[in-house]
Amino acid sequence: MKTAYVFPGQGAQFTGMGKDLYNSHARAKDLFDAANDILQFDLRGIMFNGTADELKQTRVTQPAVFLHSVAVAECAPDFTPDMVAGHSLGEFSALVASGALSFSDGLKLVYQRAMAMQKACEVHPSTMAAILGLEDAVVEEICASVKEEVVVAANYNCPGQLVISGSVRGVEIACEKMKAAGAKRALPLQVGGAFHSPMMEPAREELAAAIRSTHFNTPRCPVYQNATALPANTVEAIQENLIAQLTAPVRWTQSVQHMTADGATRFVECGPGKVLQGLIKKISPAAEAVSA
Repeated sequence: MKTAYVFPGQGAQFTGMGKDLYNSHARAKDLFDAANDILQFDLRGIMFNGTADELKQTRVTQPAVFLHSVAVAECAPDFTPDMVAGHSLGEFSALVASGALSFSDGLKLVYQRAMAMQKACEVHPSTMAAILGLEDAVVEEICASVKEEVVVAANYNCPGQLVISGSVRGVEIACEKMKAAGAKRALPLQVGGAFHSPMMEPAREELAAAIRSTHFNTPRCPVYQNATALPANTVEAIQENLIAQLTAPVRWTQSVQHMTADGATRFVECGPGKVLQGLIKKISPAAEAVSA
């Protein structure tokens, strides 16, 4: 029996996140205070008291979810993961939890990632949509059929739930085709751009230089990364997979399947919300999925 620790991505944020941890754990207080010093703005204050609109800003959301997730892991009793994984942004939290990245370097990369993604979103209007009730292969085939626009499968969240990403018009065309093919829902998402698609190439190039110049360690346990859904154990593999992540799909379904096949029977979610627990129960019904 093995325990996998998993870390959520953007979208799990809420006002007040981390406040209880800050008030009850000295280690959490240190992390929150350090984050304010590193970023040179009051991230802690926005997390504790900010409005929903303030928390939705990419430059706030990504470091906020990262900080909260790492703090939960570091304050969890008996934190001894056999393996780790994170959904999109959550991969950075997973890398810190595995010892592959320091907290300060992880936070700096997350902030650079957020700003690079924001810039890429401003260059070309783009979006994402959740497709419910279709087989992955059907979604992939429909995306490929939209020749005149960019639209790709972006997040393999669980069986029957796949998020597509691309140009605004490309996603609109694909959604109509998905409905015609029998999708239960084809729901546009309130996001700033086409994450995990070729439209993030400018951000990928910018982040690649930062990742390659950051010091990484060999992780203490396998890290199942989004781009491959497979465990990585070397610094070189981790860096390349992390660089690929911005334009590659998040293979969450496949990651959970591989972790289960490799012996994980218990999944512990570290961070705001319980989204990953719900997905894991649909991917691997026999597994236990709990909050840290």
